[in-house]
Amino acid sequence: MSKRPRFETVRGASRAACLVTRGNRDVATAEHADVTRRDFLYIATGALGAVGTALVAWPFIHQMNPDASVKALASIEFDLAPLAEGQEVTIKWRGNPVIVRHRGPKEIEAAKAVKMEDLKDPVARNDNGKDGDPATDENRVLKGHEQFLVMMGVCTHLGCVPQGDNPAKEFAVVEGSQKLGGWFCPCHGSHYDTAGRIRKGPAPENLHVPVYSYVSDTKIKIG
Repeated sequence: MSKRPRFETVRGASRAACLVTRGNRDVATAEHADVTRRDFLYIATGALGAVGTALVAWPFIHQMNPDASVKALASIEFDLAPLAEGQEVTIKWRGNPVIVRHRGPKEIEAAKAVKMEDLKDPVARNDNGKDGDPATDENRVLKGHEQFLVMMGVCTHLGCVPQGDNPAKEFAVVEGSQKLGGWFCPCHGSHYDTAGRIRKGPAPENLHVPVYSYVSDTKIKIG
């Protein structure tokens, strides 16, 4: 003969509900307290108060959202087609200069020939890759588009704008090396090679590569 569970009534509730164990016996009770009119009024008043507070606060919260002009600057598109080999441009993104260079075969070859142990900063600093990726030339560009180098034109020393290769000035990437281009910061003498990696001077890091992607064969989107 099976034992029937004993139900208990909780004071103040018409029907109870909870499961308890007493010794080796399971005593099941069911508790469904009635929501009184007072409880309902408390809940309704609290809910209306929360909605009212949210409606009052919304204009103040909304005004802190970025406006349309700021959102438009979050990303920009740039057409690479007019950029001939050996040319570069500096465009503005989020208030900072971004260097876009169409590298020639010699520049790419020079960048690939550099030994990793000779680099001052061995990290790629490429926001499109993984943290800590080595600073190989391949990790400084997007796969399949190694001829185009896109990087922030901000010296990692004190935030100056490095100058691009200029035949009239003839600065070498590194003393003793062939003069194959690169960038030079005239403020404190930091030298960056043809992959934008720091090679000489006080700058501690390679020029940073921002997030960008190809939206077509010749157009990139930065940001």
